[in-house]
Amino acid sequence: MKLHHTNVDNLNQFTSYGEGFVKVNQQQYDGSLIVTPSEVREWQPVRFEDLQAEHFEQLLALKPEMVLLGTGKSIRFPHPRLYASLAQAHVGLDVMDTGALCRTFNILTAEERRVVALVLSA
Repeated sequence: MKLHHTNVDNLNQFTSYGEGFVKVNQQQYDGSLIVTPSEVREWQPVRFEDLQAEHFEQLLALKPEMVLLGTGKSIRFPHPRLYASLAQAHVGLDVMDTGALCRTFNILTAEERRVVALVLSA
């Protein structure tokens, strides 16, 4: 699905998504990602079942207000012990399907929020 562009200069925005991919600023990515308003990088877990506490702990260095976790076509909630480090640091975690993640990230980025998007590829 193609998304409408919002007017945020020099910030990452999801521009499209589909089965097994997302596009950030028109660049297609097929693997799991960490996306911030200023950075896109690979993320280690490929599948939901691969998630470990360390995958969430590493996000604290980014100093997010909120973390969005996109789990593909359907919503799957990780066990609270996996993201306990975020809760202890008072960082919210919202779990949603990937399409909702893309739309929510774009809105929060346009509002200049410190948001991190996690996209699982499978």
